[in-house]
Amino acid sequence: MAVRATVSRFPIDPDAQEGSGLPWGITVAPFAPTDENGNPPAYGSGGHLIPRCENCWAYFNAYCELDQWAWNCSLCGTLNGLSSECIDKYSRPQSCPEMSSSFIDLELPAEGSEEPVEARPVYVAAVDLSSSEEFLELTKSALLAALEALGPGSLFGLATFSHKIGLYDVQGPVPVVKNVFIPPDSEDRLSLELEDVMPLLQFLAPVETCKDRIASALETLRPTTSWERSTAAGQGLDGVLMGGRGFGVAMESLFNYLGSEYGSTFALARVFAFLSGPPDYGAGQLDTRRYGEQYASRGEDADRALLPEQTPFYKELAAVAVQAGVSVDIFAVTNEYTDLASLKFLSIDSGGSLFLYTSTDDSTLPQDMYRMLSRPYAFGCIMRLRTSSEFKQGHSYGHFSPDPQYENVQRIICCDSYATFAYDFEFANTVGFSRHTSEPPVLQIAFRYTVVIPPQELTDSSNGSGNRSSYSLKRRLRIRTLQYTAAHNMNEVYDSVDPEVVLSLLVHKVISASLEQGVREGRMLLHDWLVILTAQYNDAYKLIEPKNESPLNAQVDVAFSQCPQLQMLPHLVFALLRNPLLRFHEEGVHPDYRIYLQCLFSALEPSSLHRAVYPRLTSYSTPDKQAYPRHSLSRAALITSGSPIFFLDAFTTLIVFYSSTADPSLPFPPPHDCLLRTTINRLKQDRSITPKLLFIRGGQEDASAFENYLIEEQDVDGSGLTSNMGFVSFLEDITQGVLEYLK
Repeated sequence: MAVRATVSRFPIDPDAQEGSGLPWGITVAPFAPTDENGNPPAYGSGGHLIPRCENCWAYFNAYCELDQWAWNCSLCGTLNGLSSECIDKYSRPQSCPEMSSSFIDLELPAEGSEEPVEARPVYVAAVDLSSSEEFLELTKSALLAALEALGPGSLFGLATFSHKIGLYDVQGPVPVVKNVFIPPDSEDRLSLELEDVMPLLQFLAPVETCKDRIASALETLRPTTSWERSTAAGQGLDGVLMGGRGFGVAMESLFNYLGSEYGSTFALARVFAFLSGPPDYGAGQLDTRRYGEQYASRGEDADRALLPEQTPFYKELAAVAVQAGVSVDIFAVTNEYTDLASLKFLSIDSGGSLFLYTSTDDSTLPQDMYRMLSRPYAFGCIMRLRTSSEFKQGHSYGHFSPDPQYENVQRIICCDSYATFAYDFEFANTVGFSRHTSEPPVLQIAFRYTVVIPPQELTDSSNGSGNRSSYSLKRRLRIRTLQYTAAHNMNEVYDSVDPEVVLSLLVHKVISASLEQGVREGRMLLHDWLVILTAQYNDAYKLIEPKNESPLNAQVDVAFSQCPQLQMLPHLVFALLRNPLLRFHEEGVHPDYRIYLQCLFSALEPSSLHRAVYPRLTSYSTPDKQAYPRHSLSRAALITSGSPIFFLDAFTTLIVFYSSTADPSLPFPPPHDCLLRTTINRLKQDRSITPKLLFIRGGQEDASAFENYLIEEQDVDGSGLTSNMGFVSFLEDITQGVLEYLK
C-alpha cells in the first residue's frame, strides 16, 4: 500500500492551509505490494481479532500507547480496555505484526465456514461481429494471448454480438454456436434467457482442457454482412442501414446469465468487451449524431456538450454487473465517434478498465491483454480512511463506488497493484493541530480484500487430478497507519511538497470541473490555481516590495527560485494545459480520446501521471552511455546539449530520436544489448499498459511525433501551431495574473 501526501508537513491550521495555496491530500495505491519506499507489510493472521477503538473504530496500531490493561487510540485519544486474550497476546510483542509495524496485512477467516471457499476464476469474451476482418484478427490475437496468461482451472466463455447474440460451446469435439436474435427496439429485451439457449456450465469451458478448441472457435469468427444486418432490422437491401451492434442488450443478458452462478461457481467474473464502434441497435443504442452537430453556430460549448453521458443506461447497467459479481473491461478499437462518455461507466464503475485503440495497425491490444491478466488482483474490496480528530476527509477520487450504507467507505470491485485513489483533506475545526509534538496528525487506511489462491501442485497423486483445478478464496485485511508532523511556518510547508502528488490532486479536480462545467472552466481553474499559489509563495517569502525601485513585474518570482520543491509546478501546469485532456474540441481533440485520458489519468499513480503529462527527455552520447538525465522539452535543449541520441518517455509512448547531426556510424536502431534498450525494456515492464516504441532518425524521417512533445518552445503551443504562448510567455501571463491578484 503506497501512500504519498501533497505535503509531508501538514499546515497547522485552516489559515495556514488556505495561505499555502496548495491542495492538501494523499494518493493511495491500496493493493501495491510495498509501501512508497519499497517496504513490504508485516504479514500475519487473526485480522478479525485486532482491537478497535470504541469511539472512532480505528484499529490498534504501533503508534498507540499501551499499558498492561488498556490502550490509547492514536487517532482520537480514547482509552480502550483490552480483553484477556489481547493482554496475553500483547505480552509477546514480537509475535504481533500490529506492534512491530505500522503497515500490516492479516488473514481473515472465511465468512460463514471454517473451510476456504472454492471458486474458479471466470472470464468471458464478448466480441463485436459488426466489425471488420482486421478488427477480428486483432481480437483473436488478444484472446490467444489471454489464454496463455490464464492459469489452469480458469473457466472461459466466448460470446459474440451484432444483431444477435452468439454463445459458443467448445466442450464437444467441434465448436458449436447457438444464436438468439436481439429485438431492434430500444424498449424490448430478449425473448429467451441465455440460460435457456445454452446452460451456463456448458458455455464456460475449463481452459486447461479446451484451449485448442477455444482457439478453433476463434478462427470461425466472421464479420456479419450488411445484408444480414439490414434483413434483421426489417429493411430491404436498398434501404438505409440503421446499424446492427446490439451491445447494450448483449451486456445486460450476459450479466444476468453469469449472475445465476455468482457465489457458487465463481466469486468474480471478468467480461472483456471488444467493441469496434458505437452501440446502434436495440436497448442501449447511442445517438452519435451529436458529435457532428455545429455547436459553435448555436453558441454552445462543444466540449461541455460532448463530455456528459447521453443516457443513464450504461451507468445503471454497471450496477447490474456489480450485483452479478462481474467486472467489465472495454477494449474499443475504432476511430469513429463511439460516445465513450456514456459507455465508460460500465467499466470504471464495475472495477474494470477502458482501453481505446484508434487503429488496428499498431495496436498494443494483445500485449495489454496479456499484461493485465498476468498481474495479481484483489476483488470485493472495501477501503476506509480515518483521520485524527483535528482534520477529516473532504473529497475522494478514483474508480470506486461509494458504500450505500456507510459514509466515507469506498467499494472497489476489482483492484490491481497499479490502481490509485486520492483524497483531499479539510480541517474539522478552526483550531487545527496542536503546536506540541505529543499529538501529531495521524491517518489510517484499512483495506479489506479477497484474492484467488491458485491450486497447488499436489504431491500425493492419490488425491486424484480433480483437485488440481480447485481454487480457494482468501480474505485479508491490510492496515496502514501514518503519522505526520505539522509545519510551524509556511517555509516548512513549501519545503515538504511532493509535486507529483500535487499534480495528481489537480488532475482529479480539473477532470471533475470539466465534467460538470466544461473544459474551458477546467482550464481556468488550473490557471487561476497557479496564479494564487505564486502570489501566496511570493507573499510568504516577502519577495514583492512596493517601495523597491525595480518594477513590480520584475520582482515577482514566478520560477519559485527560493523553493526547489515548487519549481516543477509551473512546468506541470503548462504541460497539463497543453494536454489533450484540456485542449478544445475545435483544436481537433476527439471527445472519445479525451474520455479515455480522463479514465487513464484518474487511475495512475503520481510518478506515472507525471510522465504522461510532462514527458522525461534524456540524452545519450552513444546507445551505451547516458549524457544527461533530464532536459527541458524544447528544441533549444536539443541543440545546446550536443548529444546525438535522445530518449523521450511519455508513458504511453517511448521515442528514440537520433538527431540529424548524429554520427552515421552510431547503430540505428540501438542494439538489443545496449544500455538504452535495457532502460526501455525495464520501463515497458513496469508499466500498467504497453507503451508504443518509436525509432526516428532526424533529417531522414518525419520527426513530428517527437517534436510535438517539445512544448516549451516560445512559438509552439504543443500541437505545432504558431502561437505566442510558449513557456516564457506563459510565465509572463502568470506574472500579470499575480499582480492583478495582489492589487
